Amino acid sequence: MKKNSNLRELMGYAGGHRYLTYLSLLLSAVSAVLALFPFVFLFRIIREVIEVAPNYAQATHIVRNGWMAVLFAVLSILVYVCTLMSSHLSAFRIAGNIRKALMAHIAELPLGFIGEMGSGKIRRIVNDSSAATETYLAHQLPDMSAAVTTPVCMIVMLFLFDWRFGLVSLLPVILGFAAMFKMAGPSMAEDMKLYQNALADMNNEAVEYVRGVPVVKTFGQTVHSFKRFKGTIDSYYDFVMAYCKKCRPSMLSYTVLVNSAFAFLIVLALILAGGGPVAQPVLLNFIFYVIFTPLIATAMTKVMFMSENGMIVADAMSRIHSILDVEPLPEPRNGKVPMDNDVVLENVTFRYTGGTTDALRDVTIRVGAGETVALVGPSGGGKTTVAGLISRFWDVGGGAIQIGGINVKDIPKETLMDTVAYVFQDSRLLKASILENVRLAKPNASRQEVERVLHEAQCDDIIQKLPQGIDTVIGTKGVYLSGGEQQRIAIARVMLKNAPILILDEATAFADPENEALVQRAFERLSQGRTVIMIAHRLTTIKNAGCIFVLREGRVEESGTHDTLVAGGGLYAKMWQDYQTSVSWKVGAAK
Repeated sequence: MKKNSNLRELMGYAGGHRYLTYLSLLLSAVSAVLALFPFVFLFRIIREVIEVAPNYAQATHIVRNGWMAVLFAVLSILVYVCTLMSSHLSAFRIAGNIRKALMAHIAELPLGFIGEMGSGKIRRIVNDSSAATETYLAHQLPDMSAAVTTPVCMIVMLFLFDWRFGLVSLLPVILGFAAMFKMAGPSMAEDMKLYQNALADMNNEAVEYVRGVPVVKTFGQTVHSFKRFKGTIDSYYDFVMAYCKKCRPSMLSYTVLVNSAFAFLIVLALILAGGGPVAQPVLLNFIFYVIFTPLIATAMTKVMFMSENGMIVADAMSRIHSILDVEPLPEPRNGKVPMDNDVVLENVTFRYTGGTTDALRDVTIRVGAGETVALVGPSGGGKTTVAGLISRFWDVGGGAIQIGGINVKDIPKETLMDTVAYVFQDSRLLKASILENVRLAKPNASRQEVERVLHEAQCDDIIQKLPQGIDTVIGTKGVYLSGGEQQRIAIARVMLKNAPILILDEATAFADPENEALVQRAFERLSQGRTVIMIAHRLTTIKNAGCIFVLREGRVEESGTHDTLVAGGGLYAKMWQDYQTSVSWKVGAAK
């Protein structure tokens, strides 16, 4: 099946506004034609002046021809204004619909895809790639219509007055385009793709760098602390500089040649004069072509950049499709509802997209309904991956995950979201009121319900200090919450959701001692009657878990209760010993 052209695809987002795009193309062509008429009347003025010289009083049509030139110039401007109005209305609608389509599709994609692609890259595609289509449709596409119409009409005019001068006027244009072929040839498409990739990588790393600014300031580090970010800047700089140097000879030659038509005209005029006085018709045509030919450079430059504009929008559409073409996780036709809250991972194997090794290999974990278990182990062992697979951020590569005896692939997405609640290590609150942030879990919740879960999540002290209580908007007028306070608000949100299975991923990582005590108290309330899976590095927080699974390099190395694992002398026993040492460690007094 033949793929639709970019323009046809963009028109699919336009709805009834597509006719405004087509109208803008027509009006742009009409404006381009009207813009050439003033030169016709200018030619008439020059001809009349030369014919009556030196009796200039006989030039009786100069004023009329001058006003006609002004009239057509004004008409051209007015038609072009209508062109831009039509194209912008359509372009805004298309860009808006593309953004809506992207965001609607992103909402259907698993969270694992968001994490793998990176929020910075996704943001750039949603904003910048859709903006590129807007620029293309609002300005570049109508100008392309004019850029095609203008040269055609100009060539007719060039040969209409004097074919010799017309031919000579086109000669520098032909030579200029020949000089540009190396730069604007097939390799340009690949160069544009590399440029956009370098820009996207730099943008993505910039977002991650900004998120890490507090750490940089805390430890007095510079940008060099973020080698990946600096590396993307250096890569972008190297590519842009190399590309500029590559294009410089061709661009310089083109600019000189396409703007040197007057020199070719002077040579022809001297040849036609033959060393004697210049004939009146030759002088008349020479003056006209000297005035008229600068338009050729402008028109031809627009034509030259048409290919670049097409490459830019093609690249933008390609990046848009990098999201739209990603298939959501398959939904079951006949969804099943779990009858219990137990969680079972049976011989689960998983590898991230583009990974060279398995993140999990033959992992088996069983969590009974209402049981609290913990996942611990060295960084990179697969703890967060296990939690993400239970929530179906991705689908397993091998084995199966069951909730209440039902494979998570057979549970409808909405049901799974209502069944499993996830408290992230770094909980995010929106720039909205406390009430609205908590209501994200249950949009139709009453104010009384929100106040109840905030109380149960130990948030009373937070609400009391806020100027408008739960109606206070976070992030405005200096209202900000600490990491531990944000975590308690997030816990209230999960409480409101009231899911029977709870996953806590390093949920106390950013809490200070006072906040950690409150967070732990909130967890106790939250965990009552629920199946809880905890991921923690602070081993004291999971000491009383019913079962502790120790993961290393994607495998379950050992499992059991805290006392059993400590007595076993394995990896967990070493981790516990190291943890106790770190807790009891004190800075020695200076001697």
